[in-house]
Formats: sequence, C-alpha cells, structure tokens
Amino acid sequence: MALSNESNFPPMSTEPPLSSPEQLPPPETLAKPTFWHGIGSALRELIETLILTLVIFLLIRFAVQNFRIEGFSMEPNFHDGQFLFVNKILYMLHPPERGDVIVFVPPTNSSRDFIKRVIGLPGDKVEVINGRVSINGAELDETYPLNAATYSMPAVIVPPEEYFVLGDNRNYSSDSHSWGTVSVSKIIGKAWISYWPPQLMGIVPTYSYAAAK
Repeated sequence: MALSNESNFPPMSTEPPLSSPEQLPPPETLAKPTFWHGIGSALRELIETLILTLVIFLLIRFAVQNFRIEGFSMEPNFHDGQFLFVNKILYMLHPPERGDVIVFVPPTNSSRDFIKRVIGLPGDKVEVINGRVSINGAELDETYPLNAATYSMPAVIVPPEEYFVLGDNRNYSSDSHSWGTVSVSKIIGKAWISYWPPQLMGIVPTYSYAAAK
C-alpha cells in the first residue's frame, strides 16, 4: 500500500517565536524622559497655574473690591482706617435700596471714593427739618446708630437714576445735603464685609424701613 507524501500534521507557523523574557532589552536601555523634557513639563504646569490664578484674580476683582475708609463721616458705624469688601455684582441684579451703605465716586472729587448711606431713591422728595429726615412728607425712622444732624435742608426731588446719600455722622459729612445727588453710574457697589481690624470683622448690617417706601 503506497504511503502519502502529505503529513497529517498541521503546517508549522512561519511567524517568529515570541521573545522570551531573557530576550527583552534590559530596563536601563528603555527610553527615559530627558532632562529637558522634565523642564518643559514643569514649565507648562507653571504657566497653566499662572493663567488660572490670573483668571481667578480677574473674576474676583470684577465682583469684589476692597475699600479703606478715610475720615469720620460714617461714625459711629464705620471708622477711619477700617477695611471693607465692596460687592460690585449686587447692583447689576437690582437697584440700590434705602439704607444701603454704598461706595461711589462723588461728583465733587473723582480722585477718591466716598462711602455713604442711601437715603433718597429716584423720585423721592427729601427734606431735613432740624436734623430729622423726611421722605415724601413722612419722617424717616432710622433704626441704626446715628450722630444726628443739627441742620435743616429744603425739600429736593431726587432725579431719575440718581440717589440721595448722607453720612451717619451727619454734621461732619460731605454728602448730598451739600453737593447734591449721586448718579447710579458712579456707584461702585454695596459695602458688604468688614475684614479689618479683626474686632470689626463681619457682614455689614442691612436695614429695612417700615415707612417711606
């Protein structure tokens, strides 16, 4: 019986055999990060951190501004040398309200900022009689600590987009009773947080009024 020349075994693979562990290159011959590659990575991380820090700083400056009080026009509630954070975003959401303490650029001196309290709103009739403030014919009930005025001021109508402001230390304050109203465009923001000195740290109180709405 003739034997076949074909084998019953499957043909052998022509692919090269897998390398054994002994044939792999030693670890020290594998590619390693170069010195300059490490410097480049560190420099890139530093630049990214600086950009992120700058963005955060700009966002904070857009929303908040620090302010140092100079003088005694807001005694007894705010003091010379006291530092505040001013909220610059709030009045983008709603207009100033009566009783708010605001920081603004005064019409008499654009080189420095003032801090006063909002007393009259647009359209209000404001009058001071023997130190007592009257709004639209009704006496304003000011519940915050106050060094009352001894002067009188004839009635004025607050123009549109303007605000009538007074210092809490009425006799020693340069404010609307002497130079007029403040344009809303000159208002920087609302006094928000006192952060220095430490004994005065806290949120600036907000007062509401039962009368003169």
